[in-house]
Amino acid sequence: RFASAGDDGIIFLWNAQTGEKLSELHGHTHKITAIAPFPSSDASELKNHLILTASADRTVIVWDCSSGRQVQKVSCFHSTVKCLTVLQRLNVWLSGGSDLCVWNRKLDLLCKTSHLTDAGISALLELPKNCVAAAVGKELIIFRLIASNGGSEGWNILELKRLVDHQDNILSLVSVNDFTFVTGSHVGELIVWDALDWTKQASECNFWDSSVHPDVQPEIKLSQSPNETSVQHLTSDEECVFAAVGKGIYVYNLQMKRVIACQRTAHDSSVLHIEKLPNRQLISCSEDGSVRIWELREKQQLPAEPVPTGFFNMWGFGRANKQANQAAKKMQENTPVYFLELVGDLIGHSSAVQMFLYFGELGLATCSADHLIILWKDGERESRLRSLTLFQKLAQNGDLQLR
Repeated sequence: RFASAGDDGIIFLWNAQTGEKLSELHGHTHKITAIAPFPSSDASELKNHLILTASADRTVIVWDCSSGRQVQKVSCFHSTVKCLTVLQRLNVWLSGGSDLCVWNRKLDLLCKTSHLTDAGISALLELPKNCVAAAVGKELIIFRLIASNGGSEGWNILELKRLVDHQDNILSLVSVNDFTFVTGSHVGELIVWDALDWTKQASECNFWDSSVHPDVQPEIKLSQSPNETSVQHLTSDEECVFAAVGKGIYVYNLQMKRVIACQRTAHDSSVLHIEKLPNRQLISCSEDGSVRIWELREKQQLPAEPVPTGFFNMWGFGRANKQANQAAKKMQENTPVYFLELVGDLIGHSSAVQMFLYFGELGLATCSADHLIILWKDGERESRLRSLTLFQKLAQNGDLQLR
Protein backbone atom coordinates (compact mmCIF):
# COMPACT_ATOMS: atom_id res chain seq x y z
CA ARG A 1 0.00 0.00 0.00
CA PHE A 2 0.95 3.64 -0.30
CA ALA A 3 -0.51 6.99 0.73
CA SER A 4 -0.82 10.17 -1.32
CA ALA A 5 -1.53 13.64 0.05
CA GLY A 6 -2.44 16.86 -1.72
CA ASP A 7 -3.20 20.56 -1.51
CA ASP A 8 -6.88 19.69 -0.90
CA GLY A 9 -5.95 18.38 2.58
CA ILE A 10 -7.12 14.83 1.78
CA ILE A 11 -5.00 11.69 2.12
CA PHE A 12 -5.76 8.67 -0.08
CA LEU A 13 -4.62 5.11 0.61
CA TRP A 14 -3.96 2.91 -2.44
CA ASN A 15 -3.21 -0.70 -3.27
CA ALA A 16 0.17 -0.66 -5.05
CA GLN A 17 -0.53 -3.91 -6.87
CA THR A 18 -3.96 -3.16 -8.35
CA GLY A 19 -4.21 0.64 -8.14
CA GLU A 20 -7.45 0.31 -6.15
CA LYS A 21 -8.31 3.23 -3.84
CA LEU A 22 -8.66 1.76 -0.34
CA SER A 23 -9.80 4.78 1.68
CA GLU A 24 -9.98 8.57 1.97
CA LEU A 25 -8.73 10.30 5.12
CA HIS A 26 -10.50 13.58 5.87
CA GLY A 27 -9.42 15.77 8.78
CA HIS A 28 -7.17 18.57 7.52
CA THR A 29 -8.58 21.85 6.22
CA HIS A 30 -5.51 23.09 4.32
CA LYS A 31 -2.80 21.52 2.14
CA ILE A 32 -0.68 18.65 3.46
CA THR A 33 2.92 19.77 4.12
CA ALA A 34 4.47 16.51 5.41
CA ILE A 35 3.67 12.83 5.67
CA ALA A 36 5.57 10.01 7.41
CA PRO A 37 5.00 6.33 8.25
CA PHE A 38 4.68 5.77 12.00
CA PRO A 39 5.84 2.16 12.54
CA SER A 40 4.88 0.43 15.75
CA SER A 41 7.57 -0.31 18.32
CA ASP A 42 5.55 -3.05 20.03
CA ALA A 43 5.42 -6.49 18.38
CA SER A 44 1.83 -6.94 19.57
CA GLU A 45 0.75 -3.86 17.59
CA LEU A 46 2.07 -5.05 14.23
CA LYS A 47 -1.41 -4.97 12.69
CA ASN A 48 -1.80 -1.33 13.67
CA HIS A 49 -0.25 0.54 10.69
CA LEU A 50 -0.13 4.26 11.44
CA ILE A 51 0.88 7.36 9.46
CA LEU A 52 1.52 10.96 10.55
CA THR A 53 0.38 13.92 8.45
CA ALA A 54 1.06 17.65 8.96
CA SER A 55 -0.86 20.46 7.32
CA ALA A 56 -0.81 24.21 6.72
CA ASP A 57 -3.82 24.29 9.10
CA ARG A 58 -1.18 23.96 11.89
CA THR A 59 -2.22 20.48 12.95
CA VAL A 60 -0.68 17.00 12.94
CA ILE A 61 -2.92 13.92 12.74
CA VAL A 62 -2.15 10.25 13.43
CA TRP A 63 -4.16 7.89 11.18
CA ASP A 64 -4.84 4.18 11.39
CA CYS A 65 -4.34 2.86 7.85
CA SER A 66 -6.15 -0.41 8.54
CA SER A 67 -9.42 1.27 9.53
CA GLY A 68 -8.92 4.64 7.81
CA ARG A 69 -9.79 6.39 11.08
CA GLN A 70 -8.23 9.37 12.80
CA VAL A 71 -6.44 8.19 15.96
CA GLN A 72 -5.37 11.53 17.41
CA LYS A 73 -4.86 15.18 16.50
CA VAL A 74 -2.41 17.82 17.76
CA SER A 75 -3.46 21.45 17.33
CA CYS A 76 -1.03 23.40 19.54
CA PHE A 77 1.38 24.57 16.81
CA HIS A 78 2.09 28.29 16.32
CA SER A 79 3.14 27.83 12.68
CA THR A 80 2.99 25.29 9.86
CA VAL A 81 4.85 22.02 10.44
CA LYS A 82 7.08 21.56 7.39
CA CYS A 83 8.69 18.21 8.19
CA LEU A 84 8.16 15.08 10.28
CA THR A 85 10.75 12.48 11.32
CA VAL A 86 10.18 9.32 13.37
CA LEU A 87 13.15 8.21 15.52
CA GLN A 88 12.19 4.55 15.78
CA ARG A 89 15.06 3.59 18.07
CA LEU A 90 14.10 6.22 20.67
CA ASN A 91 10.35 5.64 20.22
CA VAL A 92 9.72 9.38 19.62
CA TRP A 93 8.90 11.56 16.63
CA LEU A 94 9.95 15.10 15.71
CA SER A 95 8.09 17.96 14.07
CA GLY A 96 9.96 20.82 12.42
CA GLY A 97 8.60 24.31 11.80
CA SER A 98 9.44 27.56 13.55
CA ASP A 99 10.79 25.29 16.30
CA LEU A 100 11.76 21.65 16.80
CA CYS A 101 9.39 19.57 18.95
CA VAL A 102 9.83 16.07 20.37
CA TRP A 103 6.71 13.91 20.89
CA ASN A 104 5.99 10.43 22.24
CA ARG A 105 3.64 7.88 20.69
CA LYS A 106 0.73 9.18 22.76
CA LEU A 107 1.31 12.63 21.18
CA ASP A 108 2.51 14.20 24.43
CA LEU A 109 4.95 17.08 23.85
CA LEU A 110 8.16 16.02 25.62
CA CYS A 111 10.31 19.09 24.85
CA LYS A 112 10.88 21.80 22.23
CA THR A 113 13.44 24.37 21.16
CA SER A 114 12.95 28.10 21.43
CA HIS A 115 11.75 29.92 18.29
CA LEU A 116 14.49 29.46 15.68
CA THR A 117 13.63 31.76 12.74
CA ASP A 118 10.56 32.87 10.82
CA ALA A 119 11.70 30.67 7.91
CA GLY A 120 11.81 27.67 10.24
CA ILE A 121 13.08 24.12 9.72
CA SER A 122 12.58 22.91 6.15
CA ALA A 123 14.12 19.42 6.52
CA LEU A 124 15.32 17.00 9.23
CA LEU A 125 17.77 14.12 9.08
CA GLU A 126 18.49 11.52 11.77
CA LEU A 127 22.19 11.19 12.69
CA PRO A 128 24.06 8.73 14.98
CA LYS A 129 24.33 9.23 18.76
CA ASN A 130 20.76 10.54 19.20
CA CYS A 131 21.45 13.55 16.98
CA VAL A 132 19.46 15.22 14.20
CA ALA A 133 20.45 17.74 11.53
CA ALA A 134 17.93 20.51 10.86
CA ALA A 135 18.06 22.69 7.74
CA VAL A 136 17.16 26.27 8.72
CA GLY A 137 17.65 28.55 5.72
CA LYS A 138 21.33 28.34 4.79
CA GLU A 139 22.31 27.01 8.24
CA LEU A 140 22.55 23.39 9.31
CA ILE A 141 21.87 23.04 13.05
CA ILE A 142 22.91 19.87 14.89
CA PHE A 143 20.72 18.93 17.88
CA ARG A 144 21.12 16.09 20.35
CA LEU A 145 18.29 14.43 22.28
CA ILE A 146 19.32 13.78 25.88
CA ALA A 147 17.24 11.62 28.23
CA SER A 148 16.32 13.54 31.36
CA ASN A 149 17.00 12.05 34.78
CA GLY A 150 13.35 12.30 35.79
CA GLY A 151 12.24 9.19 33.91
CA SER A 152 12.40 7.20 30.70
CA GLU A 153 9.80 9.40 28.98
CA GLY A 154 11.64 12.69 29.55
CA TRP A 155 13.87 14.24 26.87
CA ASN A 156 15.78 17.48 26.44
CA ILE A 157 17.05 19.06 23.20
CA LEU A 158 20.56 20.46 23.18
CA GLU A 159 21.87 22.57 20.29
CA LEU A 160 25.43 21.38 19.59
CA LYS A 161 26.63 23.16 16.48
CA ARG A 162 25.67 25.51 13.64
CA LEU A 163 27.26 24.75 10.29
CA VAL A 164 27.32 27.83 8.05
CA ASP A 165 29.27 26.52 5.03
CA HIS A 166 26.37 26.88 2.55
CA GLN A 167 25.96 30.18 0.69
CA ASP A 168 22.21 29.76 0.13
CA ASN A 169 19.16 27.87 1.43
CA ILE A 170 19.63 24.14 1.99
CA LEU A 171 17.04 22.26 -0.07
CA SER A 172 18.02 18.61 0.34
CA LEU A 173 19.65 16.28 2.86
CA VAL A 174 20.49 12.59 2.52
CA SER A 175 22.14 10.04 4.80
CA VAL A 176 24.74 7.84 3.08
CA ASN A 177 25.62 5.60 6.05
CA ASP A 178 26.36 5.89 9.78
CA PHE A 179 29.46 7.97 9.06
CA THR A 180 28.45 10.28 6.21
CA PHE A 181 25.61 12.57 5.15
CA VAL A 182 25.26 15.04 2.28
CA THR A 183 23.47 18.38 1.84
CA GLY A 184 22.60 20.40 -1.27
CA SER A 185 21.69 24.08 -1.65
CA HIS A 186 19.78 26.44 -3.94
CA VAL A 187 22.96 27.69 -5.66
CA GLY A 188 24.28 24.26 -6.56
CA GLU A 189 26.54 23.45 -3.62
CA LEU A 190 26.89 19.83 -2.54
CA ILE A 191 28.70 19.26 0.77
CA VAL A 192 29.76 15.87 2.19
CA TRP A 193 29.78 15.82 6.03
CA ASP A 194 31.13 13.50 8.70
CA ALA A 195 28.03 12.28 10.58
CA LEU A 196 29.90 11.83 13.88
CA ASP A 197 31.84 15.09 14.30
CA TRP A 198 29.97 17.18 11.63
CA THR A 199 33.14 18.30 9.84
CA LYS A 200 33.15 19.06 6.12
CA GLN A 201 34.72 16.17 4.18
CA ALA A 202 34.33 17.34 0.59
CA SER A 203 32.29 19.67 -1.60
CA GLU A 204 31.24 20.15 -5.21
CA CYS A 205 30.12 23.58 -6.38
CA ASN A 206 30.77 23.47 -10.14
CA PHE A 207 28.02 21.22 -11.50
CA TRP A 208 27.26 23.58 -14.40
CA ASP A 209 30.90 24.43 -15.24
CA SER A 210 31.84 22.68 -18.51
CA SER A 211 35.57 22.98 -17.77
CA VAL A 212 35.13 20.68 -14.75
CA HIS A 213 33.32 18.06 -16.88
CA PRO A 214 35.19 18.24 -20.23
CA ASP A 215 33.40 15.21 -21.72
CA VAL A 216 30.09 17.13 -21.63
CA GLN A 217 29.07 19.45 -24.46
CA PRO A 218 29.10 23.05 -23.15
CA GLU A 219 25.99 25.17 -23.52
CA ILE A 220 26.26 28.77 -24.70
CA LYS A 221 24.41 30.99 -22.23
CA LEU A 222 24.59 34.66 -21.35
CA SER A 223 23.76 34.11 -17.69
CA GLN A 224 23.10 31.22 -15.34
CA SER A 225 19.61 31.14 -13.83
CA PRO A 226 19.64 30.14 -10.10
CA ASN A 227 16.97 27.49 -10.78
CA GLU A 228 19.31 25.74 -13.20
CA THR A 229 21.92 25.16 -10.47
CA SER A 230 19.56 24.33 -7.61
CA VAL A 231 20.12 20.95 -5.89
CA GLN A 232 16.46 19.90 -5.72
CA HIS A 233 16.89 16.33 -4.48
CA LEU A 234 19.59 13.88 -3.38
CA THR A 235 19.68 10.12 -3.12
CA SER A 236 22.56 7.78 -2.35
CA ASP A 237 23.99 4.30 -2.16
CA GLU A 238 27.16 3.37 -0.27
CA GLU A 239 29.33 4.37 -3.24
CA CYS A 240 27.80 7.46 -4.86
CA VAL A 241 25.48 10.41 -4.31
CA PHE A 242 22.97 11.07 -7.11
CA ALA A 243 22.02 14.74 -7.33
CA ALA A 244 19.14 16.41 -9.19
CA VAL A 245 20.72 19.76 -10.11
CA GLY A 246 18.57 22.07 -12.22
CA LYS A 247 17.58 20.13 -15.36
CA GLY A 248 20.41 17.63 -14.90
CA ILE A 249 21.44 14.51 -12.99
CA TYR A 250 24.95 14.19 -11.57
CA VAL A 251 26.67 11.13 -10.11
CA TYR A 252 29.18 12.11 -7.40
CA ASN A 253 31.58 9.36 -6.31
CA LEU A 254 32.28 9.63 -2.57
CA GLN A 255 35.65 7.85 -2.70
CA MET A 256 37.01 9.82 -5.67
CA LYS A 257 35.32 13.02 -4.39
CA ARG A 258 34.28 14.09 -7.86
CA VAL A 259 31.46 13.86 -10.41
CA ILE A 260 31.97 10.69 -12.48
CA ALA A 261 28.94 10.98 -14.80
CA CYS A 262 26.21 13.45 -15.64
CA GLN A 263 23.31 14.33 -17.93
CA ARG A 264 23.19 18.12 -17.88
CA THR A 265 19.84 18.25 -19.65
CA ALA A 266 18.22 15.06 -18.42
CA HIS A 267 14.82 16.82 -18.67
CA ASP A 268 13.47 20.01 -20.28
CA SER A 269 12.82 21.54 -16.86
CA SER A 270 13.96 21.12 -13.23
CA VAL A 271 14.39 17.57 -11.95
CA LEU A 272 12.27 17.29 -8.78
CA HIS A 273 12.94 13.74 -7.54
CA ILE A 274 15.41 10.94 -8.26
CA GLU A 275 15.79 7.41 -6.91
CA LYS A 276 18.46 4.75 -7.27
CA LEU A 277 17.20 1.29 -8.25
CA PRO A 278 18.80 -1.98 -7.04
CA ASN A 279 20.64 -2.44 -10.37
CA ARG A 280 22.72 0.38 -11.91
CA GLN A 281 19.60 2.31 -12.86
CA LEU A 282 18.04 5.61 -11.79
CA ILE A 283 14.56 7.07 -12.12
CA SER A 284 14.01 10.83 -12.38
CA CYS A 285 10.92 13.02 -12.71
CA SER A 286 10.62 16.66 -13.68
CA GLU A 287 8.56 19.84 -13.81
CA ASP A 288 8.13 19.15 -17.54
CA GLY A 289 5.86 16.16 -16.74
CA SER A 290 8.33 13.47 -17.83
CA VAL A 291 9.55 10.41 -15.93
CA ARG A 292 12.77 8.83 -17.20
CA ILE A 293 14.86 5.75 -16.44
CA TRP A 294 18.66 5.96 -16.75
CA GLU A 295 21.45 3.43 -16.59
CA LEU A 296 24.95 4.17 -15.32
CA ARG A 297 27.33 2.58 -17.81
CA GLU A 298 31.06 2.46 -18.26
CA LYS A 299 32.55 3.93 -21.45
CA GLN A 300 34.75 1.70 -23.55
CA GLN A 301 38.14 3.42 -23.74
CA LEU A 302 39.65 3.66 -27.24
CA PRO A 303 43.37 2.87 -27.63
CA ALA A 304 45.46 6.05 -27.63
CA GLU A 305 46.89 7.24 -30.98
CA PRO A 306 50.68 7.66 -31.28
CA VAL A 307 51.97 11.19 -30.78
CA PRO A 308 52.94 12.78 -34.15
CA THR A 309 56.40 14.29 -34.70
CA GLY A 310 57.98 16.44 -37.42
CA PHE A 311 56.05 19.49 -38.55
CA PHE A 312 53.66 19.35 -35.56
CA ASN A 313 56.63 19.43 -33.16
CA MET A 314 56.94 23.23 -33.53
CA TRP A 315 53.33 23.65 -32.38
CA GLY A 316 53.96 21.72 -29.17
CA PHE A 317 52.51 18.40 -30.32
CA GLY A 318 55.80 16.51 -30.60
CA ARG A 319 58.46 14.97 -28.40
CA ALA A 320 58.58 17.85 -25.91
CA ASN A 321 55.05 16.97 -24.73
CA LYS A 322 55.36 13.23 -25.27
CA GLN A 323 56.19 12.35 -21.66
CA ALA A 324 53.39 14.51 -20.25
CA ASN A 325 50.93 13.08 -22.79
CA GLN A 326 51.87 9.50 -21.89
CA ALA A 327 51.39 10.21 -18.16
CA ALA A 328 47.96 11.76 -18.88
CA LYS A 329 47.00 8.77 -21.06
CA LYS A 330 48.04 6.30 -18.36
CA MET A 331 45.92 8.14 -15.81
CA GLN A 332 42.93 8.15 -18.20
CA GLU A 333 43.33 4.43 -18.89
CA ASN A 334 43.33 3.61 -15.15
CA THR A 335 40.28 5.76 -14.40
CA PRO A 336 37.01 4.30 -15.69
CA VAL A 337 34.73 6.81 -17.40
CA TYR A 338 30.97 6.52 -16.82
CA PHE A 339 27.93 7.97 -18.53
CA LEU A 340 24.15 7.98 -17.97
CA GLU A 341 22.16 6.44 -20.81
CA LEU A 342 18.41 6.95 -21.23
CA VAL A 343 16.77 3.51 -21.24
CA GLY A 344 13.11 4.40 -20.63
CA ASP A 345 10.70 7.33 -20.99
CA LEU A 346 7.31 7.16 -19.24
CA ILE A 347 4.88 9.50 -21.00
CA GLY A 348 1.51 10.05 -19.30
CA HIS A 349 1.51 13.21 -17.17
CA SER A 350 0.65 16.68 -18.52
CA SER A 351 2.13 18.70 -15.64
CA ALA A 352 5.00 18.63 -13.12
CA VAL A 353 5.66 15.16 -11.67
CA GLN A 354 6.53 15.95 -8.06
CA MET A 355 7.67 12.55 -6.85
CA PHE A 356 7.27 8.80 -7.19
CA LEU A 357 7.46 5.54 -5.25
CA TYR A 358 9.20 2.47 -6.64
CA PHE A 359 7.73 -0.91 -5.65
CA GLY A 360 10.15 -3.21 -7.47
CA GLU A 361 8.25 -5.92 -9.35
CA LEU A 362 4.91 -4.34 -8.43
CA GLY A 363 5.69 -1.22 -10.46
CA LEU A 364 6.10 2.51 -10.03
CA ALA A 365 3.59 5.08 -8.72
CA THR A 366 3.98 8.71 -9.88
CA CYS A 367 2.05 11.75 -8.65
CA SER A 368 1.70 15.01 -10.55
CA ALA A 369 0.29 18.53 -10.45
CA ASP A 370 -2.17 17.36 -13.17
CA HIS A 371 -4.15 15.71 -10.27
CA LEU A 372 -3.22 12.23 -11.51
CA ILE A 373 -1.52 9.32 -9.81
CA ILE A 374 -0.31 6.78 -12.38
CA LEU A 375 0.73 3.22 -11.57
CA TRP A 376 3.25 1.99 -14.13
CA LYS A 377 3.77 -1.74 -14.72
CA ASP A 378 6.27 -3.94 -16.51
CA GLY A 379 4.23 -4.92 -19.59
CA GLU A 380 6.01 -8.23 -20.25
CA ARG A 381 5.75 -9.34 -16.64
CA GLU A 382 2.04 -8.38 -16.40
CA SER A 383 1.33 -10.26 -19.65
CA ARG A 384 3.01 -13.40 -18.28
CA LEU A 385 1.05 -13.12 -15.02
CA ARG A 386 -2.25 -12.71 -16.91
CA SER A 387 -1.46 -15.71 -19.10
CA LEU A 388 -0.58 -17.79 -16.04
CA THR A 389 -3.83 -16.79 -14.31
CA LEU A 390 -5.82 -17.65 -17.43
CA PHE A 391 -4.25 -21.12 -17.68
CA GLN A 392 -4.92 -21.73 -13.96
CA LYS A 393 -8.61 -20.78 -14.39
CA LEU A 394 -8.96 -22.99 -17.47
CA ALA A 395 -7.36 -25.90 -15.60
CA GLN A 396 -9.70 -25.39 -12.61
CA ASN A 397 -12.77 -25.32 -14.86
CA GLY A 398 -11.61 -28.38 -16.76
CA ASP A 399 -11.56 -26.42 -20.04
CA LEU A 400 -7.84 -26.98 -20.57
CA GLN A 401 -7.09 -30.02 -22.67
CA LEU A 402 -3.43 -30.99 -22.91
CA ARG A 403 -2.42 -32.89 -26.06
